[in-house]
Amino acid sequence: MVLNAPLDREKNEQLYLVLTAVDGERASEYNITVTCSDEGVPSLSSSVTLTLQITDVNDNPPVFEKTSYEAYIVENNTPGLSIFTVKATDTDWNQNARVSYILEDSSINGVPVSSYVSISADNGVIHAVRSFDYEQIKDFQFRVKAQDGGSPPLSSNVTVKIMILDQNDNPPQVLYPVQTGGSLVAEMVPRSADVGYLVTKVVAVDVDYGQNAWLSYKLQKATDRALFEVVGLQNGEIRTIRQVTDKDAVKQRLTVIVEDNGQPSRSATVIVNVAVADSFPEVLSEFTDYTHDKEYNDNLTFYLVLALAVVSFLFITCLVVIISVKVYRWRQSRILYHSNLPVIPYYPPRYSDTLGTGTLPHVYNYEVCRTTDSRKKMHLPLIFSTSDSDKKIFSILKVTLSLNSFKFFK
Repeated sequence: MVLNAPLDREKNEQLYLVLTAVDGERASEYNITVTCSDEGVPSLSSSVTLTLQITDVNDNPPVFEKTSYEAYIVENNTPGLSIFTVKATDTDWNQNARVSYILEDSSINGVPVSSYVSISADNGVIHAVRSFDYEQIKDFQFRVKAQDGGSPPLSSNVTVKIMILDQNDNPPQVLYPVQTGGSLVAEMVPRSADVGYLVTKVVAVDVDYGQNAWLSYKLQKATDRALFEVVGLQNGEIRTIRQVTDKDAVKQRLTVIVEDNGQPSRSATVIVNVAVADSFPEVLSEFTDYTHDKEYNDNLTFYLVLALAVVSFLFITCLVVIISVKVYRWRQSRILYHSNLPVIPYYPPRYSDTLGTGTLPHVYNYEVCRTTDSRKKMHLPLIFSTSDSDKKIFSILKVTLSLNSFKFFK
């Protein structure tokens, strides 16, 4: 910039520099050099450099990288799982450029969105709050707000859509034939049935989605595998594959397995009871006996198990009692053996002479009590009784007690 006319010092003229359209996002400071020169010969001049610092103003809101987001998550996830991340940038400086992420208030099927997902305020990572079930909710959306730290703060919004992916977590459910516990349902096949006769059709559904819900039917077991077969692998039709004869049993039992196409596949089994007969009374008699036999076998098994449990209980009780008695006796013997009880002599009653001779020439009755220590010696008074006419003789004998014998000394 060059002045067209020199400044008049006497008029105190000054130079003002005005900057317009300064963008702090482009440059944080400006260096301005001012040079003054006179008109003398030679011309003299001097220069000064001015540094202009630009202060940022919060004039830019945060901007998301995308206008909308879509994310996918497999059902039966772990609560707290990280789904994905949203990101917004702010071209301002410092605090004005600090972005925080906020989950806007909304509801999904009447439930607050905060019950489904949460977002980290610092980095925009979205987490699952609950475990999702594809059969209950397939997708949902919400809005995230990015707000800067300026004063006043500026913000922007973005829509986020979460898609739930199905997982093969449900087995097939058999709708027909109905499995009842109390009664027996059977399909009737006449003995005049030709090859390809439609016996019944197994109907099942799978609440999963896509290929996880594709079902196939297979005959797993049968009373006569040469008589029946699942002809329609996808529709569950059971037909005869040969002519029914009089030799075929009335009661036929088929086990059909239904599998889905998931990885890994899940399955369900269904029992199909077939009656090969021309009249209903014949079928009724056969399956009534079958039902009674089944109930009888169930009752017999119950009582056998009950009897076995009672016998086992009595045996264990007797065994415990016998062991307890043995232990008690053994402990009593040990207590008597190790105790130091005093010796209490026993004096037998006097015996009269029944022969009338005045003496006792036959048997003398006495008792000897010994201590627990067989090596100790003790004195026991032995009393010999005579008739009243004779003198009473008292003697004290030394009795030496040993472990196996007694020795008497006069």
